[in-house]
Amino acid sequence: MSTRDPRPTQGLVTELTEAILRGDQEGLRPGDQFPTTAQFAAQYEISPQTASRVIQALKGAGLLSGLAGGRTWVRVQPVPSVRDNKRYLDEKNRSKLEDIAERGAVGVSEYDTGIAIDTLHHNGVKVDVVTAPEDVAAALELGPNDRVRRVIYERRHQELAGLSRSTSYVPYELIKDNPDLLNPEKLARWAGGTMHQLGTVGIEVGEIIDTVTAAMPTAVEARDYDIPPAVPLLHVRKLSVAIDGRPVEVADIPLPGDRVQLIFRTPLPGWAE
Repeated sequence: MSTRDPRPTQGLVTELTEAILRGDQEGLRPGDQFPTTAQFAAQYEISPQTASRVIQALKGAGLLSGLAGGRTWVRVQPVPSVRDNKRYLDEKNRSKLEDIAERGAVGVSEYDTGIAIDTLHHNGVKVDVVTAPEDVAAALELGPNDRVRRVIYERRHQELAGLSRSTSYVPYELIKDNPDLLNPEKLARWAGGTMHQLGTVGIEVGEIIDTVTAAMPTAVEARDYDIPPAVPLLHVRKLSVAIDGRPVEVADIPLPGDRVQLIFRTPLPGWAE
């Protein structure tokens, strides 16, 4: 069957954009599988080249998800995330609360997105003890064969939504006497965060240093975090330092640039203080 292009590419992009944003049309709701290029071209009686351009434009606008050569679906929109470093003082104060419910009322999910952890579609924790990677060993001032507890946190707010992932490294020698700190079930819902975890073995955090860099995501990162084309990935490396000056945790936190706002607050004492 011959194809025709009855409308300009941009007109079709606009038409589909409006339909996806309304979310009331079967096949164009979040999570719905989108036709292949060939199916799409046949459905709208356009050339495969035009179909491909429309699909790529919708992916670039963050309305469709999927890598080239694989399945495509209507994107489950990410939740905006605000990462404010004021949270660290709040987390430290909460870590000393005796009431577990009060201590655990707010965590990373609530701080960043306002979503209660109990309502997440997926909340996974993987724990192991490994030889510290070279860069982590350097940051934690460890020897080449020293071990760390590695915890990988993965969360997804809805089915098919992009992952939120972070990786924490703590020197194993610091936490080995508390078996709860190696238990993934306990860590998945730990009340009080990392500062409370460290507090259980007598470590008080006195400083946190966030270093932020940016790079374009790899194909795997684009898939896992559901990052549209041309959107960078911010890499936050968080270093926690104890009050005696020892580095006690390194955390790597990737943040897709299309859904995150970073806020850095710097209290400045008055002239007379």
